[in-house]
Amino acid sequence: MKAGFLLAGAAVLAGRGFAAAKQPNILFILTDDMDSHMEALAHMPLLQKHLVNEGTVFSRHYCTVALCCPSRVNLLTGRAAHNTNVTDVWAPYGGYPKVVREGINDDYLPIWMQQAGYNTYYAGKIWNQHSVENYNEPFVGGFNESDFLLDPFTYEYWNATMTRNGAPPVSYEGQYSPDLTAIKAYDFLREAMMHEQPWFVVHAPIAPHGNVHFAADEDDEAKQSAPKYAARHAHLFKDYKIPRDENFNPAVQDGVSWIAKLPLLNDTVIEYNDEFQRSRLRALQSVDESTAALLQLIDDAGELDNTYIFYTTDNGYHISQHRMHPGKECGFETDVHIPMIVRGPGVARGHVSQAVTSHTDIASTIMELAGRPLENTDGSPMPLSIEAEVAASKTEHVNIEYWGLAIPEGELGRYGDANMTDDYGAAAHAAENNTYKGLRVIGDGYNLYYAVWCTNETELYDLVQDPFEVRNLLGTNHTDLAASLRIADRPIQPIVNRLNALVVVLKTCARDTCREPWKALHPQGDVASLHQALNAKFDDFYATQPRVYFTKCEIGYLADSEGPNYVNQFGGGIHEGHISVSATNKGGKQEGYNRKALDYLGPQHRISIWT
Repeated sequence: MKAGFLLAGAAVLAGRGFAAAKQPNILFILTDDMDSHMEALAHMPLLQKHLVNEGTVFSRHYCTVALCCPSRVNLLTGRAAHNTNVTDVWAPYGGYPKVVREGINDDYLPIWMQQAGYNTYYAGKIWNQHSVENYNEPFVGGFNESDFLLDPFTYEYWNATMTRNGAPPVSYEGQYSPDLTAIKAYDFLREAMMHEQPWFVVHAPIAPHGNVHFAADEDDEAKQSAPKYAARHAHLFKDYKIPRDENFNPAVQDGVSWIAKLPLLNDTVIEYNDEFQRSRLRALQSVDESTAALLQLIDDAGELDNTYIFYTTDNGYHISQHRMHPGKECGFETDVHIPMIVRGPGVARGHVSQAVTSHTDIASTIMELAGRPLENTDGSPMPLSIEAEVAASKTEHVNIEYWGLAIPEGELGRYGDANMTDDYGAAAHAAENNTYKGLRVIGDGYNLYYAVWCTNETELYDLVQDPFEVRNLLGTNHTDLAASLRIADRPIQPIVNRLNALVVVLKTCARDTCREPWKALHPQGDVASLHQALNAKFDDFYATQPRVYFTKCEIGYLADSEGPNYVNQFGGGIHEGHISVSATNKGGKQEGYNRKALDYLGPQHRISIWT
């Protein structure tokens, strides 16, 4: 997408009052684990008033990996997780040391914003495994001013420890973390508006992530519970229940791998889960209040007409859907379809955008607003105006990927035998074999999720007929329904052949190939959508494409265990994918990985498995 296209051209925007004396300011609010499907946004009245009613809701926005650290890296680099090679929250596949080793600390959004002339500020959580031990090894790059939450206290709502501008950690025991980080963001915003330079301010509260108290002893497990909330919100939502949609603790379980084997949740668990979500909604009220306060400060300073406000989260969340305990890490809509709201000059008020967007697009979007379009990212600028949305080439796809375990959260969560461990010493409360490659395709008349798991099981959901993803069309329970699927009047097998080829392209894509994957298959450029690819003249071509497969269920990105990395091109030739050098397996299992007692903070802060 060309520079300037994101808002449909300067001439249109000048007529809407977009022209400004300086580059626009950016306020970015990033929550942790916020859902779209359990009515979180509907229970934030100030957000509704100041952002939903005054901006655009991107109703088809996705994270590409449903786990906080890799998702945040994806968001702040504009590169897919298979290109950043940060795919977990802990070493060796993720966490702050991995961010540093991959060179991201010196080459990501805040650095680029500074190069574009912005003053940059950050308050709250940024990376997992950014701790009281390694906060200055090195300092987080790219911010004029910062105050970061630090492990092992990041997820303790009443016991935060933070580092301001790289200074030694300070304990804020007894202060409520979402309020604390909001105050710091408010102060940074006041500081930013005292200078002539445009500003980029991030507030990243931990809400509504669960409360986690790390084990002080290596023989103990971390204590997980529902998020904590301020006393002023304790009276709220007492009658709330998680929507009893079709995927809520379903009587007939579908899906693949460990999900297919989950038992029904009993009444005790369901009651606990309802209260867990009530606590999440209460924790979000601090974010609701602080968002309104930040906007009021901008308005009082006369800067609101030249400021863009982005509101989103790192990943979604499930509770009781598909019989699952609280958590994330899956490819279902609950986990990857997330809130995204933008308010600012030229952005339609009260609009719901149907554009298909993802976190991979955010860095490109912000840098184009800053006047420094990015060339080497995997995303495209989001169409922020109605004119841009109408004029945009219709992106249909979102690459979904995940490596590792599925970890139940909360006090009742359990997926395995407590005495069982995997090859890496992982505690067995988690579900193994949760590595998969997925694809969301949304176009004219179709809305699909397709995935291939590391067990080489496959799943396909038609969200037009099955919006809650409870009927796997590639399983054995719905053969009649699968036979009725029609897109462009084509049956299911030609459709699956196209989807499989698209996953082969996307699972190792980089830059242009991520944005326009069909060109890897049709270099002539005559195919740009699933509908066009379903032309019967391509049937033999797609039927003979290499298939996605796994040779092993790895817990990190080791490309040697994932095949293939090329597709045949229509008319002859081969298109080879991009594989990061650090994603290749040089001699088998990586050393130093023990989730049972990961010594990343020093022996006094060893932890048990959780995310």
